[in-house]
Amino acid sequence: YGNFSWICWLLKIWRLAVLSYNFRFGKISTMKFSSIVAVLLSSTTCAYAFVPRFGNVALRSAPMKSSTEVRMADEEKPQFDQEAFIAESKEMRLKHLEEQAMFALKIAVENYGNAVFPNAMIAGDCVITHLLHRMGYLSNGKAKVMVVDTFHLFDETIPFLRELEEAYDFKAEIFCAEGVPVGDKAAFDAKYGADLWKEDIEQYDKVCKVEPFQRGLKTCKTDCMINGRTRWQGFERAWIDQFENAPIGGGLAKCNPIAYWTFEDTFDYIAKYKVPHHPLHAKGYPSHGDAKDTIPIPEDGSTRFVDFKFEGDPVPWLDYASERKGRFVGLANKDGSTKTECGIHVAGAEQTFDRDLWESGSVKNIASTDEALQVVKSGKDSVVVVYAPWCQFCQKMEDEYAAFAEEMKDMDVYKFRGDEVRDFVEAELNTSSFPTINVVKADGSVIKYESENRDVASLKAFVESC
Repeated sequence: YGNFSWICWLLKIWRLAVLSYNFRFGKISTMKFSSIVAVLLSSTTCAYAFVPRFGNVALRSAPMKSSTEVRMADEEKPQFDQEAFIAESKEMRLKHLEEQAMFALKIAVENYGNAVFPNAMIAGDCVITHLLHRMGYLSNGKAKVMVVDTFHLFDETIPFLRELEEAYDFKAEIFCAEGVPVGDKAAFDAKYGADLWKEDIEQYDKVCKVEPFQRGLKTCKTDCMINGRTRWQGFERAWIDQFENAPIGGGLAKCNPIAYWTFEDTFDYIAKYKVPHHPLHAKGYPSHGDAKDTIPIPEDGSTRFVDFKFEGDPVPWLDYASERKGRFVGLANKDGSTKTECGIHVAGAEQTFDRDLWESGSVKNIASTDEALQVVKSGKDSVVVVYAPWCQFCQKMEDEYAAFAEEMKDMDVYKFRGDEVRDFVEAELNTSSFPTINVVKADGSVIKYESENRDVASLKAFVESC
């Protein structure tokens, strides 16, 4: 603007000289001469008022050029403070994203009766937890929080959950593998095996992640699920919107309040509001899941988020689809492709086993709780297995139970899926885990088979003993 100003002054001086000459020799009137001079002088005085401004960042002339000031494409054009402009633009963006996320959460919580937030305590989930707290939805119980414990989480994760509960005044409901007490890793190992994830990763996902997740949503009577997925996390999620239907129970509203955030936006927000976040970020982990297959990025741990700012180069974390690079390391799907999802959020997630059990043969199906009660009150002896198709123990006994049904010519042999009606099977069919085999007597009594031996001979011996 400085060079432009001097040129303007020179042009005006030249113009005044020409006007003075014409006035002196009577070529223009006194009134016209005075008017033109007034306009020229006033326009120079007001010129600076029209210097372009962006927020609080003005294009201006400056005697000294700072390191953050840059010229426009034309060297004669004015300068502006680049870093100040970028900072203000990011602040504007963050404010918009925050308002957008809070509006989505308001719809999710206020328009539905049971909004539930499955919280994995990754960075985005911590932002959502903070927003729900700010909106009062955690303390008043309008939004519930559930957590899935796979028994393979990092040691820091559950203690961090307790910190969040205290800071934000809520209590999370924890769900884990079926038939195992919460927090009892020894019981899990005894029932499913400590190396289940090595032996069958898909079965591990069903038992430790998908089934507890589905059970948690049903237990909480969820009608809208809140989660922290974003488009920035990778091509599998590149087209998600803030609201969609989840493939659970025939359709469930799913709210993705930070769907349009980048990973940089997430950490900018955490830094701005001093949001509590997982301690693993300070150890080089951009994200976290199971300790067995999660690594720092880069692997040397040189990028960290400490005291609400980055140490080292943040690009390995913040680049597109990099948030989850350290997850599922060394794992592959059955078709040999690299594993990028645990199965919770993919289409068909409610089908935790790809088919039902005993779909043909002599095993008869009980389709409802009413039918189950009819079998108990029928006045006839029968055998009923209460099962879940995703359960590996139910799968392992499929052939033996089918053969047992073939041999029991004088007695009906039934199957009844119990994972979707747990309260009923616990109260009426002695079931606290799957599979549970019962002999139903003609007098209506239900006798539980306690042995783990489920071969044909053992089952026939139990029936005869009853």
